[in-house]
Amino acid sequence: MREVVITKENFQREVLLYKDTPVLLDFWAMWCSPCMKMGPIVELVADKYADRIKVGKVNVDEQPELASAFRVDSIPLLVVLKDGQIVNQAVGMRGEEDIVALFENVK
Repeated sequence: MREVVITKENFQREVLLYKDTPVLLDFWAMWCSPCMKMGPIVELVADKYADRIKVGKVNVDEQPELASAFRVDSIPLLVVLKDGQIVNQAVGMRGEEDIVALFENVK
């Protein structure tokens, strides 16, 4: 499963109403060097762990309402939601193991 581009228009359907697995949101921007370096790692996680997590990408420049709603003040920001509730999050560049650790114990 590839990452899903999350927008204010599809947020409810793709994140809030998604009940099968947790959702990992990657808040990022094109001008953010750590975001660009972490992008392929997030894509790998999306593919490798598709049976355990749904991955969404939120471009903070294109989706300022979502960035504001999540109080994003530093990127990259990873947020894990389950049943629409934040269960974990991390700011800054992360490797695959760190990203997986964010959602591995979420039921």
